[in-house]
Amino acid sequence: MKNQKLFSKIKDFRNFLYITWKHLKLPEPTPIQYDLANYLANGSSRTIISAYRGCGKSWITSAYVLWRLLLDPQINILVVSASKNRADDFSTFCLRLLYEMDILKHLYPKDTQRQSKISFDVAPALASHQPSVKSLGITSQLTGSRADLIIADDIETSGNTQTQLMRDKLSEAIKEFEAIIKPDTSRIVFLGTPQVEQSIYNKLQERGYKVQYWTARYPTENQLKSYASNLAPIIGNTWTHDQIGLPTDPTRFDDKDLLAREASYGRLGFNMQYMLDTTLNDLNKYPLKLSDLCVMTCNAENAPEKVIWASSPELRHDALPNVGLQGDSYFRPMQIQGDWLPYTSKVMAIDPAGKGTNETSYVVTGLLNGNIYILDAGGFSAGYTEHVLNKLTQIAKKNKVNKILIEDNFGMGMFEVLLKPYLIKNYKCTTELIRQTTNKHRRILDTLEPLISQHRIIVDADVVKRDYELTNQLYSPEHALRYQLFYQISRLQKGANTLSQDDRIDALQMACAYWQKLLVKDQDLAYEQRKDERMSAELDKYWGTQTENSWIKL
Repeated sequence: MKNQKLFSKIKDFRNFLYITWKHLKLPEPTPIQYDLANYLANGSSRTIISAYRGCGKSWITSAYVLWRLLLDPQINILVVSASKNRADDFSTFCLRLLYEMDILKHLYPKDTQRQSKISFDVAPALASHQPSVKSLGITSQLTGSRADLIIADDIETSGNTQTQLMRDKLSEAIKEFEAIIKPDTSRIVFLGTPQVEQSIYNKLQERGYKVQYWTARYPTENQLKSYASNLAPIIGNTWTHDQIGLPTDPTRFDDKDLLAREASYGRLGFNMQYMLDTTLNDLNKYPLKLSDLCVMTCNAENAPEKVIWASSPELRHDALPNVGLQGDSYFRPMQIQGDWLPYTSKVMAIDPAGKGTNETSYVVTGLLNGNIYILDAGGFSAGYTEHVLNKLTQIAKKNKVNKILIEDNFGMGMFEVLLKPYLIKNYKCTTELIRQTTNKHRRILDTLEPLISQHRIIVDADVVKRDYELTNQLYSPEHALRYQLFYQISRLQKGANTLSQDDRIDALQMACAYWQKLLVKDQDLAYEQRKDERMSAELDKYWGTQTENSWIKL
């Protein structure tokens, strides 16, 4: 009788979750966690659970899988994670709970059954080609699997959604789910937090999936409209004007904690990962477009007299890693005119690491006929080490820069003092300290917006590749994106400090500001002037040094 009463109670997944949390010596699930668990157990056959980062989705998912096996040991469950390691961890954790929890011990696999990191059976399960639980990474071989229930747990990460090519690959992979799932009573559940504006979870809604959102804060009125009826009732039904901005789950994350996370992620990142807001309705918020850059093969010595920008589809640089917003692309020049001439001058701008997660960033630029050429860009996480100082000197030497600009906001010129011995020894070059006083992001926009919108900034294609590839080598996948120069360009907003990392774009601004006084020379005028000079030179060559009187004799 006691067991009957117990099993009657655990038919409600929330009760089983309470038992699991108690076993793990965790605090009792919060109201938000209970609500998420209830929707996980009773949602539609094609559902998306979109919840703020850190709410415990993966732990709740593990408990849910075990609960389903407890109620029906004959069920086949496929859990798909972002990576193989994450999948292995999931199976290992579930097996451990089967062994440790009294209520689940009768499910622990027999010696003759599967019990590996990838898959395992439960003891009452009948012999089958398919295990009771199988865990795979999203990049694993999914073909051949069959399941009654597919759970996609955080398959979207910052590491697999950085470029459009990656997003397309992820979208194709999850289409395989429909071929794997058994008919009739089968179910596919996605649990995750959006990582990019072009989130796969948005695409799934177009395929008929039902979504429900659990935000970390009570949303604004505009956000409330964008969630429509998909905001979890526990939040939507209790929403008032007075609660806007307050934590929805203060036991989990209080206001102080959320403010610290917002400062770390930047407003855009926080809105995605904690407010689950991927809408980009106001395009003016993102004034710097990658499509306004002109991307071509450049060199360190000279550049064309005139570069004509266009955005025709045939000019799109599809092979380059694109971290821009949806619909934003790189474009080649439509036409290059005139001779290739030496740069008027070249400068290297350095933004030394200040504190915390800042990096020492640099950008090398050249100027010719009113155009600014980005010839090199990157960053170092090692601060002011000998390695960093040596590398910066080598980069300056390789590009034969005429001057090095150094931001002087930290250390009272100390970085210049440290760098100069390396310059004296390896590459004699003048330096100039730049003191920045105005609001950083406003200053960056004021400098870059007119240059980029007028297609005055031309980028070496190799710089785009290195910015993506080397940054991904330097930082972990979940952090690499925010350090990339071209990500920073495309994500800078008006009137808000939206970037958690802005060192590389700050270095670019410093270099471009240096050139501003020389940009009054219009490239068209310069080109025409050069054309006139060439014609005069040809005439002089033809006529020689004829005097005025000699013309009469001809």
